[in-house]
Amino acid sequence: MVAVMSKLSCLSASCTECIGIQSSYSSGKGRNHDGHIRYGFSLVKGKALHPMEDYHVAKFVQIDEHELGLFAIYDGHLGNGVPSFLQKHLLDNILKEDEFWVDPGRAIAKAYEKTDEAILSNSSNLGRGGSTAVTAVLINGQRLWVANVGDSRAVLSQTGQALQMTTDHEPNTERGSIERKGGFVSNMPGDVARVNGQLAVSRAFGDKSLKSHLRSDPDIQDRHVDGSYDLLVLASDGLWKVMDNQEAVDIARRVKDPQKAAKQLTAEALKRDSKDDISCVVVRFRR
Repeated sequence: MVAVMSKLSCLSASCTECIGIQSSYSSGKGRNHDGHIRYGFSLVKGKALHPMEDYHVAKFVQIDEHELGLFAIYDGHLGNGVPSFLQKHLLDNILKEDEFWVDPGRAIAKAYEKTDEAILSNSSNLGRGGSTAVTAVLINGQRLWVANVGDSRAVLSQTGQALQMTTDHEPNTERGSIERKGGFVSNMPGDVARVNGQLAVSRAFGDKSLKSHLRSDPDIQDRHVDGSYDLLVLASDGLWKVMDNQEAVDIARRVKDPQKAAKQLTAEALKRDSKDDISCVVVRFRR
């Protein structure tokens, strides 16, 4: 496995374009080898007093004759240890699975499980918090595999029509699973449904104290990226709380430069008074 990963090389211009430095604001852009697929990202810290808890990945890499686009949003809570760990390891763990080239879906599911196990076993260093995740792997510009845990979301645009590629894992929609595991869903405190009155998502990485009542297995979808698809938007719920899927696609399609599109999406979310950390990756396919 080490031999395989040693052949992986990044196609982006600089490391800061691959994985942005987590600060109050960051943005960047890049493209694949022939320039037909471009991406941009924008991250803005919310109004909470804690440090930035949204992390991302956006880059193209080469493994032997294969070009892979790797994109992700990780929205942490109760600390940035878990999303930071995911940024460093989750996508690499997917590519390390022996089955990746023959059964990407199974490889993604296994890597999510193994990564969560690693987080839980290292909770003394990573802290008591957790994170959502949405990942997208684009294989040779043709096959897109999207997976998610939690409420960070991926939305495709097909001839301008927004298509949600992920499932929002909310406590009310997965109440049965939570209760079968001995947990409960409560709207107290506040008016948001929470697992055991604490966590507002029903699936997450980490969260060791709640893990017996939570799931961390991802929902997975794949698509053949033909000429009808023009862009992909990945974002944390700091965007989706104030904007629906079609609005995000409409805004992104109006701006050819994907970095400017991502920045416009985060700016619009701020304008709509989103108080959460906001992170966004826009991938534009050549039509």
